[in-house]
Amino acid sequence: MKLLIAIMGLAIISGASPLAAQSMTDMVDFSSDAYTKAEMSRADIATAIGKLQPGEKLNLSGKSLNGLDLSGMDLRRVNLQAARMMHTNFSNSNLDGVDLDSGWSLNSKWVGAKLRGASLFQTQLQGADLEGADLSGAHVAGDFSKASLRNAVFDKADLSPNEANQSMGLMRGTFRNSTLDGASFRGANMHRALIEFSSLKDADLTGANLDDAELGGSIFEGANVSGANLVNADFTSANVGGIKNLKDAKNWDKAKGLPSIAQ
Repeated sequence: MKLLIAIMGLAIISGASPLAAQSMTDMVDFSSDAYTKAEMSRADIATAIGKLQPGEKLNLSGKSLNGLDLSGMDLRRVNLQAARMMHTNFSNSNLDGVDLDSGWSLNSKWVGAKLRGASLFQTQLQGADLEGADLSGAHVAGDFSKASLRNAVFDKADLSPNEANQSMGLMRGTFRNSTLDGASFRGANMHRALIEFSSLKDADLTGANLDDAELGGSIFEGANVSGANLVNADFTSANVGGIKNLKDAKNWDKAKGLPSIAQ
């Protein structure tokens, strides 16, 4: 239902048919007020949070919050589903457990943000800066292409698709041309995750489940894969020189595209 609402909303904004929603960025007019202006100020949001009764949440679902400085705020009681947060600054803010499903936040700033247990299903974060952000235990089925995620934490996060409902395409953790140097994926579920032409230098993949992950063209220099499940993981054209503890990975011999020198 969340996905259907988001698609219908995008179609109305852009004038596109819901059936064409697969190319998400192609159907959005980023010059429109919906993606360039803000309906509320930082002070408005802070005041509204301050008025919440115990157990209440501030519903900002579908709101335009573009360009705001929301850094350092406690936003744990805010619903940001399908919100538009282009160029918004969330650095060092606390968004633990927050619903960010279907949100738009391209070229935004999330440096040091806390997103533990948050939901980022179909969230658009292309070009965002999430250096040092903590997404431990989060549901990460969004698009982080061209994002900076140095030293970000995805420990025990779920980057896998919901394969029970893929009528609109495969929604999964997507990282194309992204920087993940020093990122931690300890115990993360990365089944079928897409991490292509990205840098994972010194990343920690200890115990991660990478079965059927698409990793083509990525750099794994210094990455630790001890205990990781690599069955059918596709390393085609990836740079695995200097990868650590490959022989300690599970099913490393069943991975695709590993050069014979690595095996």
